[in-house]
Amino acid sequence: MLTSCDVSSLVVDRLCDEARGENVAVTCFYFDFPAQKEQSSTRMLGAMLKQALGGLEEIPGGISQAYEDHKKVVGGRGPHLSDIAKMLQATSSERLTFICIDAMDECAPEHRIKILESLDQILQKSPGTRIFMTGRPHVQAEIQKRLSGRVASIAVTPKKGDVIGYLRTRLKEDTNPDAMDSSLEADILKKIPEDISEMYVEVTTLLELPQVAH
Repeated sequence: MLTSCDVSSLVVDRLCDEARGENVAVTCFYFDFPAQKEQSSTRMLGAMLKQALGGLEEIPGGISQAYEDHKKVVGGRGPHLSDIAKMLQATSSERLTFICIDAMDECAPEHRIKILESLDQILQKSPGTRIFMTGRPHVQAEIQKRLSGRVASIAVTPKKGDVIGYLRTRLKEDTNPDAMDSSLEADILKKIPEDISEMYVEVTTLLELPQVAH
């Protein structure tokens, strides 16, 4: 059974394979609910910018200068979110750039708003930027709205048989099998698939659609 993280990893691996030897940047970020406080909008986009710059032989002068200017501020500080967004936009405008984000629903709401607004600005000014994003259905409307509807969505729902097969495999891999009797195993195989069937599990692919000439 594939999780959204598994899907994102497969997409990133495929993009990296396709981009090898080409003037293409592939960036990725995985949100995790327990790390909401640490995964701020500034840190998230900063990580994307760092990855986008990693494949360049030389960092653009404007970006280097911006970081040097911030270091000169009393106490030193990193760039603001708006500055990072502008730098990422400038970098992505120079070459095809893929931005892959996993579990957008696990991003803190206040940060999610800022991230989506920044991504929308980047998309408007960088036609060579593409975004792949996974998230549960309850954030889809927000994403659609903040990215101006430029999205294509694909829903992925796990089948009960796949969940049971996955659980059986994990139970066989248990390093302490004596800690579980047949009754507990039966309860696990019955209860978890029922709960998952009632949960929403969706993968939403966000891809800026190419502009069609009229």
